[in-house]
Amino acid sequence: MTDLTPQHPVIAIAGLGIESSTFSPARTEAPAFHPLRGDEILSRYQFLAPGTELHDSAHWRGALVGKALPGGTVTAAAYAELTAELLDRLGRLGRIDGLWYDIHGAMTVEGLDDAEAELLARIREVIGPDPLVSTSMDLHGNVSRELVHQSDLITCYRMAPHEDAMDTKERAARNLVDLLTTGAPRPVKAWIPVPVLLAGEQTSTRIEPAKSVYAAVDEVEATEGVTDAAIWVGYAWADEPRNRAAVVVTGPSREAVTTGAERLANRFWAARRDFAFVAPTGTLDDCLDAALASTARPYFVSDTGDNPTAGGAGDVTWGLQQVLARPEFKDEDGPTVIYASLPGPAAVDAAVAAGVGATVTVTAGAEVDDRHAGPLTLTGVVHAIRHGDRDAETEAVLRVGSVHVILTRLRKPYHHEHDFTDLDLSPRQADVVIVKIGYLEPELFAMAADWKMALTPGGVDQDLTRLGHHRIRRPMFPFDPDMPDPDLTARIVAPSDRPLTGPRE
Repeated sequence: MTDLTPQHPVIAIAGLGIESSTFSPARTEAPAFHPLRGDEILSRYQFLAPGTELHDSAHWRGALVGKALPGGTVTAAAYAELTAELLDRLGRLGRIDGLWYDIHGAMTVEGLDDAEAELLARIREVIGPDPLVSTSMDLHGNVSRELVHQSDLITCYRMAPHEDAMDTKERAARNLVDLLTTGAPRPVKAWIPVPVLLAGEQTSTRIEPAKSVYAAVDEVEATEGVTDAAIWVGYAWADEPRNRAAVVVTGPSREAVTTGAERLANRFWAARRDFAFVAPTGTLDDCLDAALASTARPYFVSDTGDNPTAGGAGDVTWGLQQVLARPEFKDEDGPTVIYASLPGPAAVDAAVAAGVGATVTVTAGAEVDDRHAGPLTLTGVVHAIRHGDRDAETEAVLRVGSVHVILTRLRKPYHHEHDFTDLDLSPRQADVVIVKIGYLEPELFAMAADWKMALTPGGVDQDLTRLGHHRIRRPMFPFDPDMPDPDLTARIVAPSDRPLTGPRE
């Protein structure tokens, strides 16, 4: 390993990340963030492993980084607990040259409208105005002018699904090291809010127009005078003034970042009416009818309204009730169906106590979100039990007719083939696999012979106009489909800017 010299910058790492649906009754507490502290933070990032070029280019100091499964609003007490520890740990690091602020950007906290900017302002009170801050985000985060002001560099993912998540984090860290080691002046930042708010499933970079819109990001970044370029779609399932799309381009040249930002913002706005769902959609019954009529196997159906990786409570029973009511699935010899998943701690305990092979009657779901259907009672054979999952803690599979229902102690996303095979399930041999998800994550997408998205109810309902936003800035597309063209000129947030005291934008 290369010996570090005093010339190597000292860089702290800190951040809290979650998507918080304000349309879910769930609340998120501090343990959900699984916070890492000190040197254990470096283990999150392969590109900072000892011996790597980036690791050896700086003195990296972990403060606190916590990442939670998307969920409901973060309680004020949880935020206070986590931020107090984060700030205390930062303060005890001593002098630093830079901070890598690793966040998601869609965290809603009780009593706060712009939690990430608020936290970064408090971090600035601890570390002072001199250290450079590089902020990395999910493209479904929200970018207020205040967040841009407090950051020197800011970037986000360029792919949805987020196959470039770790690449983005590395880019944020590398850009910070480069800025600190070259002695270049603080970048100029061109920020443009774009009054569009769309679901991630409508803006997937797998398909047009997002594929081309995001391809232009690389072109702008390659321009002389530009350090980084980014487009945020924003987070559609929270109701705050900051929720909307945004563009930020950073670099040493005011002219270059202005031109690049306006190019990206105008391109996104021009494409607003062309964004469409990444897969065919329909009611859940429509999707099941299509699956049963098709010869494609396995056929995946997304139960989208309660997607736990977008902020859904995960325990809405409406979808599973519809599935179990289908006559095709009543008999054990019917089409093989996998349903993932439904939280039910008592149901899981009962299955564990009975053991594999036993027939049990249990009740699960609707402990958090009972607005669409109540708790569901089901009788079936215990197919499998698994302990020790990071998210679910304990999982149990109950076969009800031909449906294999995955029950969990705590909610869990099912994104990988091993999530199923670890439970003695064979998704590739199943007829229909129903997952609480939006667009299929890469492994599921590769596994699916065909798929559809069911527009189901829940805290992350894909029909945004029926959710009831009333605090977002209007006019906003698609809520105001015939709104006039907005002002998409770049707002320059220059290095010499002071904290904003006027009206927020």
